[in-house]
Parts: sequence; C-alpha cells; structure tokens
Amino acid sequence: MIDLRSDTVTKPTAEMRKAMFEAEVGDDVYIEDPTLNRLEEKAAELLGKEAALFVTSGTQGNQIAVLTHCKRGDEVILEKDSHIFYYEGGAISAFAGVQTRTIESVRGAMNPTAIEEAVRTEDIHFPETGLICLENTHNRAGGAIIPLSNMATIYKVAQEHNIPVHLDGARLFNAAVATNTPVHEFAAQTDTVQVCLSKGLGAPVGSLIAGSQSFVDKARKWRKRLGGGLRQAGILAAPALIALETMVERLAIDHEHAQILAQGLRDCDGITLENKLETNIVLVNVEQLGLTSAQFIELLKKEGVLAVSFGPYTIRFTTHYDVNRNQIDKVIDIVQSIVKNNTEKVSV
Repeated sequence: MIDLRSDTVTKPTAEMRKAMFEAEVGDDVYIEDPTLNRLEEKAAELLGKEAALFVTSGTQGNQIAVLTHCKRGDEVILEKDSHIFYYEGGAISAFAGVQTRTIESVRGAMNPTAIEEAVRTEDIHFPETGLICLENTHNRAGGAIIPLSNMATIYKVAQEHNIPVHLDGARLFNAAVATNTPVHEFAAQTDTVQVCLSKGLGAPVGSLIAGSQSFVDKARKWRKRLGGGLRQAGILAAPALIALETMVERLAIDHEHAQILAQGLRDCDGITLENKLETNIVLVNVEQLGLTSAQFIELLKKEGVLAVSFGPYTIRFTTHYDVNRNQIDKVIDIVQSIVKNNTEKVSV
C-alpha cells in the first residue's frame, strides 16, 4: 500500500532503531535519563526557549500547555478548525475546565483585530481570557503556513493584555523549511510551543513542549498527573535526537512531492485542488465526479492507495519520508485511471 493518510505513519529509520537499542537510559521521573535530558536541552536550544519537556504525543503536549497556563473557568481563544478544537476530543474542557472561543480565519491565520475584540473585559458575567492558541502549519487549511508577521501581531496583542500564547507547532519544522526561516523565529512569537517528532521527522513516538523554565517545571507535574511520567525513556529520546539532527532539512523533499502530486491531480478532469500548496498536504475535491470522498477513498484503497476524508467531498493526501517519487507518480496514474473509469461509467 502507498500510505498517504498522514505523516504519522512513517516508520523509524535503521539508524533510529540502532540508536534505540544502544540508548543510555535512566529514570526520567527523577530526571535521570541522560539521553532524554540531551533531547530536551537540544529542543530548547532549537526553539529558543529556556527549557523543554518530552511528552507522549502532540495532543498531550497541547493539553499540558492549556492546563499549565489556565485555571478552571477560563476561556481559550483559538481558530475554529484548529487541531486543539477539532481533533482532541474536547479535552481542554474535560481536563482543564475551560471553554473555547473560536475565531474565523483565512487559511488558518486569524485576524489580530478579531482576537483583540474577543479578549474578555473585566465583567462579573464573563470568563477570563486565559490563553490564545495558534497552529502552524495549519492542518485543516491544507498545511498552510501562518506568516510570521501575523503571529507577531497577535503576540503583541496578547502581551498588551497579559495573555499567554501557545503554538501548536506539530508541523512547525515544515513551516520553517518551506520558508527558510529558523524554527526559533516562529517560536519567538509565542510563550510556549509544541512540536511533533513522529510526523514528518519520522521518530516513532512523542512530541516536545518548550517555554520558560517555570512553565516546564509546572508542565512536568501536569504530565505526571496525566500519566505521562516516563521511566527509561531514552529508548524513545534516542530516535528523536536523530530526527532533529537528520530529518528536518529533508522535509523539502516531501514538499516537492506534494507539489508534483497536486499538479498531477489538478490535471484530472473532475478533480479540484482545494488548497494553496505550501508544505506536504494536498486537499482535493471530487464532487464533480459524482462521488463522495468515502467512495473515492474506497476506490483508491482497492488500487493500493490510502488517503483520508476531510469532508463530504474532500480528500487529504499527505506526503512523507516513506513515500518516494516513483510512488507519487504511481498514485497520479491510479487516480487518473479511476477518474477515467468513472467518467466512462457515467457516460454509458
């Protein structure tokens, strides 16, 4: 199968597996795992923050950030299709006891004026605005890059109102590579940031959250409360170190493959490209073919291609390390064949 469902399906490289086997380990609850300590130090340096903390997933990292920044009854401002709002099971309300205030956006980028207008004033009837959350790249906007200028303006608004900003940067390295911008410049426009290790970077498990030392100290306790206190976690930190050292720049290859795939699909009659291609996500609409996304995905699966539905007629393809150029070309051929066969059936 050619698996384009997500960059989460990547398998660890041989170098990563070897590093896991040889990793020097200790008990991380006691902060005694030397490999994990090195990973967190390297991540903090890359992201330009005082400290970093390894967490089991991006969702856990985002939840810990909300729990650390907010108190029960607060309100969190975030984009209406953001991962924290859309894909995390309502966890910030279930765990942190906060409510969401969603903002419309253009390709994932919220208007700073709209955010400022959403900040709660002092009133006994209102919740307090406890946090503003951003997402870069933005998943449901098709891997869109939130411009640094937009982030900087939002951060300025937040600082004026003494509200912290958290960045869900699960695919932040994709944004950095695509714009040739150091990742710490994006992180500098936020108080805290989460980056994923097990998507495009190919590590088997985990994410990192980073911020001030005081934030990480509090976050470590929340991680423990959520059952995320780890023991000999160097086995997971070793491949993550390799991911940060060797897998970042090659994300440009995934972006190139996405462009090739998008062009090939764009040339198919009845298929419409829905997003402006910037990173490794391609969104296409198949409504003109008279098929739903679920029906088209089933046809793809029969031909050995996996993708995911992003709406009634929208399909998401995500390029990654485990899909090469020849496979991209094969996917284009398969889609063209499906479209041709469907057109012939309709004409008959």
